[in-house]
Amino acid sequence: MTKLDQQKIRNFAIIAHIDHGKSTLADRLLEKTRTIEPRKMKKQVLDEMELERERGITIKLKAVRVTYKFSPSSKFRISDNKCKLENGKYVLNLIDTPGHVDFSYEVSRSLAACEGALLLVDASQGIQAQTVSNAYKAQDLGLKLIPVVNKVDLDYADPEEIAREMCEHFGFPENEVIFTSGKEGTGTREVLEAIISRIPAPSGDARAPLRALVFDSFYDEHQGVVANVRIVDGSVTNSEKEEQLHLMGSEQEFSPRAFGYFQPQMRPVESLQTGEVGYIATGLKDIKKVQVGDTVTNFKSETRNKKARGIEPLPGYKEPRSVVFAGLYPTRKGKFLELRDALGKLKLNDAALEYKPTSSLALGRGFEVGLLGLLHLDIVKERLEREYELDLIVTAPTVEYKVRTQEEEFTVKNASNLPDKYDEILEPWVVAEIITPYEYIGNVMKLIDEARGEFEKQKHIGEKRVKLVANIPLSEIVSQFYDTLKSASSGFASLEWAFAGFQPVDAGKLEILVNKEVIEPFSRIVISDKAYEIGRRIVKKLKEVLPRKQFSVPLQAAFKGRVIAREDLPAMRKDVTAKLYGGDQTRKDKLLKKQKKGKEKLAQIGSVSVPKDTFREILKD
Repeated sequence: MTKLDQQKIRNFAIIAHIDHGKSTLADRLLEKTRTIEPRKMKKQVLDEMELERERGITIKLKAVRVTYKFSPSSKFRISDNKCKLENGKYVLNLIDTPGHVDFSYEVSRSLAACEGALLLVDASQGIQAQTVSNAYKAQDLGLKLIPVVNKVDLDYADPEEIAREMCEHFGFPENEVIFTSGKEGTGTREVLEAIISRIPAPSGDARAPLRALVFDSFYDEHQGVVANVRIVDGSVTNSEKEEQLHLMGSEQEFSPRAFGYFQPQMRPVESLQTGEVGYIATGLKDIKKVQVGDTVTNFKSETRNKKARGIEPLPGYKEPRSVVFAGLYPTRKGKFLELRDALGKLKLNDAALEYKPTSSLALGRGFEVGLLGLLHLDIVKERLEREYELDLIVTAPTVEYKVRTQEEEFTVKNASNLPDKYDEILEPWVVAEIITPYEYIGNVMKLIDEARGEFEKQKHIGEKRVKLVANIPLSEIVSQFYDTLKSASSGFASLEWAFAGFQPVDAGKLEILVNKEVIEPFSRIVISDKAYEIGRRIVKKLKEVLPRKQFSVPLQAAFKGRVIAREDLPAMRKDVTAKLYGGDQTRKDKLLKKQKKGKEKLAQIGSVSVPKDTFREILKD
């Protein structure tokens, strides 16, 4: 097989805020390079999941190789590229990235495998929070950024103003900005030639031992775990199929089944060279053995071969941090094992998903899951229900708290694990960056204050937008903050946040009692100032949806062991006097008195079971 010229390889990502047209531009690049036949072309071709297409968002990163014949005019010869530019075919490896804040971990993995990125901004919306965050991540990694203003075809677009904002905020020269329309295909050629002209070629050592960065992995029924890799040094060829490759982090050996690249389907090849992006089918059956961020080499770390000495693993990635925790319970008995298997299969393609078995007296056996945010939780739940036909109850999402007692400090992710006595509770806080048009500053500042936030500073972005920085408790962020922010700004504000640490909080356990018995799934950790409001709302809703009994049922909300709100579910009324006719009133009074005593006795010995439909109604709020 002809060896690829390393100087004719370009590895790049497209980074953008959600809904700025990244997937549509990727479609145009695939069309322009004829990577996919026109008859097979469809919208969002790199978004394979049905949910991605329905919601118009990218959830999972995706790699694809395209080739482009380069014969540019002098307009595209940018002097800052140190590579020798020649006419001919270039191999461009695009690693598609998500745009939502919940999936920023996927973005960091994509960027680590690239030398450059297209920084895409909507011509009608301008710079948003994820635009800034992703741009800084790319700059920290030393990537070459290409500014692209997209959706210039919209009637209300202002591309010149947006381009000026990008130049002011990120320091781009004005002549580097490219104007495109992903919908109409405008500017696609300019983008392709800018990628070749401005992004440097990979700089790895082709003669060194193999070092390949694992930036993603998935499970294939026929080839086992497939590692998505970027070849940093050396190469992997057919000869390695007879030998052992080594994962330095997990110290796992394997004989590769196949290797190749994505177009976007898997295309097997005879070798992967320095600088290329592709896959290695490991044949391993346990995806936990192929960790994202691990280094694949063709030498064991303990080998005696002198050539292998000094091989260092690649930097890899920080482990994804779960910030939202919830319980997943099947509504039907006997579905626990199916839920376990379904979560295991999702985990094969979602490294950020964490889960462990748990149980509840009211809901039975289920799983406690850790996720990157509320959207991540929503996606996991919907995939489990759609793809595996499971009917689920999801408990109220919570965050991780630290609890201090005189003897120890420990973390609590579930209100049921909070002890009755403790010295202090600490809650997680984040640094939030909100970008909003000037006219909504008042609404956003009020929202920050209501979320117990502490305003830090603001920075102007052009003439129409401003960036507000504030410290806000994570529990407020993961509740309804994002949706409320969109409402307060008519959809124009955007949010990006990063973990900042723990701070003490006046909080405790809110419990819901039905007939004086605690219903554990309704329990949650809340701050003292909001305990009454939340408790009152739950018992009122419970009164509406809980089926009535033959006796009156008290519904109570208790905070720190003290009842703070109460509603009474009235008894079902049965007209025991209907059979009477005529006679004295005392006959009716006697029957009613007897009925009353019966109801009082029933209330003492009777139990109230909460139907699972009721749990669903209460916990979905």
